[in-house]
Amino acid sequence: MNAPSPIRVVLADDERMVRTALRAILSAEADMEVVGEAATGAEAVSVVRELRPDVVLMDVRMPGTDGIRATERILAAVDEPPRIVVVTTFENDSYVYDALRAGAAGFLLKRADADALVQAVRLVARSDSLLFPAAVRTLATEHARAHRAPPAWVARLTAREKEVLRHMAGGLTNAEIARRMEVGPATVKSHVAAVLAKTGTRDRTQAVIAAYEAGFLNGG
Repeated sequence: MNAPSPIRVVLADDERMVRTALRAILSAEADMEVVGEAATGAEAVSVVRELRPDVVLMDVRMPGTDGIRATERILAAVDEPPRIVVVTTFENDSYVYDALRAGAAGFLLKRADADALVQAVRLVARSDSLLFPAAVRTLATEHARAHRAPPAWVARLTAREKEVLRHMAGGLTNAEIARRMEVGPATVKSHVAAVLAKTGTRDRTQAVIAAYEAGFLNGG
């Protein structure tokens, strides 16, 4: 049986020492390969378009094109774009929240240890689970914009889709949701696709952010 291809990673950070440290950690893993680096957001877009990695570790604050704009440009310009994890010093940074809304798959603190970094890369590359759901909940609660009334998509969700969305926010994978709801994985996958379509979002993270903003996951 052939081993899966290594996870191809691009590092985007304006500090060379940070990139060097990240490269050393990830390159020590047999299932990961750092294929490129970028020192600016604009360079990150070019490198990703050329190398087509699976995951990008994106510094959220860089001169010129920051991590938010770079994330938007990558997702708009690349077919089958990589999973983008923004890297930040402060977890309650509004830049991080804006990056998640822009389409980043999750965020990671720069002070995270090596094991957390490696597991985060594996999770976003090879799992359908939400990265650090508790941290996303805290960030969304602090930064979500207030709505006077729930958006129309809330009413369009079926009872099953609402249940699936709540499980997604809890960080459950499709397989875990299937066991919890006592349905088949294909059924869950169909519900997830419907949730993304109705919320107008591209992935689980954006859907969960939208749900918090709508008040759906805050008792709304």
